[in-house]
Amino acid sequence: MSLKDRIKARVEAMQSRLRPWADRSRVRGWLFEVFLFGLKQAWASLFGAAMLTLLVGTHFLWPMLWPHGSPIARYDFLVLAAVTIQVAMLATRLEHWDEALVILIFHIVGTLMDMFKTAHGSWVYPEASLLRLGGVPLFSGFMYASIGSYIARIWRLMDLRYERLPPLWAPWVLAVLSYGNFFTHHFVPDIRLGLFALSALIWRRTWVQFTPDRKVRRMPLLVSALLVAAFIWIAENLGTFATAWVYPSQARHWAPVGPAKIGAWYLLVTLSFVLVTLVRRPASVAVASSSLETADLVKAPIA
Repeated sequence: MSLKDRIKARVEAMQSRLRPWADRSRVRGWLFEVFLFGLKQAWASLFGAAMLTLLVGTHFLWPMLWPHGSPIARYDFLVLAAVTIQVAMLATRLEHWDEALVILIFHIVGTLMDMFKTAHGSWVYPEASLLRLGGVPLFSGFMYASIGSYIARIWRLMDLRYERLPPLWAPWVLAVLSYGNFFTHHFVPDIRLGLFALSALIWRRTWVQFTPDRKVRRMPLLVSALLVAAFIWIAENLGTFATAWVYPSQARHWAPVGPAKIGAWYLLVTLSFVLVTLVRRPASVAVASSSLETADLVKAPIA
């Protein structure tokens, strides 16, 4: 039995034990659903959580382990650790090959943007390393890739479906303009506010359906994108605290990244969505009713 199958079996056993308790009242059922929602969110964030743990952990442990200089640069260790995690997740089937493809695409897209941004002083990677392209250590691409990994995994785990989905060319236009603006705003006026307006226009009627437990839940897609962007911003604050990268305002001492950066992450989430559609086509469904339910998902909680 693979590691994935063992984990799945344990989760199924846990759900079987808790289900009678949850079915005794509406409040308990709601609490159980919230628990499953958090469990699936954590499972979808597995790759990103592992990377963030490495960033923060090595920040504290590296000086303690090697007070007089380490045999390998911390950034190089992070690259090797990220590759090891990726290989291990595929070998144990904790990750699907389409999710690995998403990670590869994001690694390329993120690294290219990082190389441009560091060359223009938007941020720096202050520590020395060998495994890098220009001023960008190769582990940085995995940080962008963790966003794509999360979206691909949560799409499968919560069976995401979309109401009033716009034609796919429209989000692609938004994604291309958003990615281009990350580069062009250094030379021409920043069109970020216009991109926010365009995203609102494209997604204004779109709702996403998701299934934490038995019932189908729904929220506006714009709200879900903002929530994901906010959590990425929290992770970014942890990453900069761990000196994985440093903004000019943090050159002398660490300070929290301002909430305005959530807007940039929001645009990156829109790019993430369309890149994931390269390997997973969105399912368009009719508008949900308040009584809409799906089949019980107890048998496949984290497949």
